[in-house]
Amino acid sequence: MASGREHDRLTLRLSLPFALLWWPALGPSGVATALVSFLVGGLWLSPDLDTPSNPTRRWGPLALLWLPYRKLLRHRSSLSHTPLVGTAGRLLYLTALLLALGLLLKPLGLAHLGLGGGAGLLAAAEQLWRQQRPLVLLALGGLEASAWLHLLQDGDPMPKRPRLLRRSSLLRRSSLLRHRRSMRR
Repeated sequence: MASGREHDRLTLRLSLPFALLWWPALGPSGVATALVSFLVGGLWLSPDLDTPSNPTRRWGPLALLWLPYRKLLRHRSSLSHTPLVGTAGRLLYLTALLLALGLLLKPLGLAHLGLGGGAGLLAAAEQLWRQQRPLVLLALGGLEASAWLHLLQDGDPMPKRPRLLRRSSLLRRSSLLRHRRSMRR
């Protein structure tokens, strides 16, 4: 398992090569989107938000927002350290916080911030999706790619299957059964 410093170092080192992969298809805006999303995914929305870590500290005073997330999830749980599921969970958690903030700000007359009870946020997301779909998909891909980098460094890109479903266990059980059958003959 890599240390937080090693995670950060490799995220910084691989962010530009990852971003440059998108130049031929999406040009400068694709490079910028890929670079920023990869860095944000690795440095601020890391799978390690489920523990006091460098990514948690980077949120500064807003790190308190991640306290319920940490309380709900055990470190390295399958909900935080599984490809796709972990990134989707962190994004859904953050979206829920923004929607809750919108609901809190609406009675205060601050709905003009674009969060008006969540409707403004959803409308903005829908418009962004319609106008910039390739870049939105790339941003999500950059967040996920940085999560995969983290999981590969930790040595666990896929959650472990239960013992009974692991191939080696099945092979051992089947060879044991064959052995028992041969002993009966």
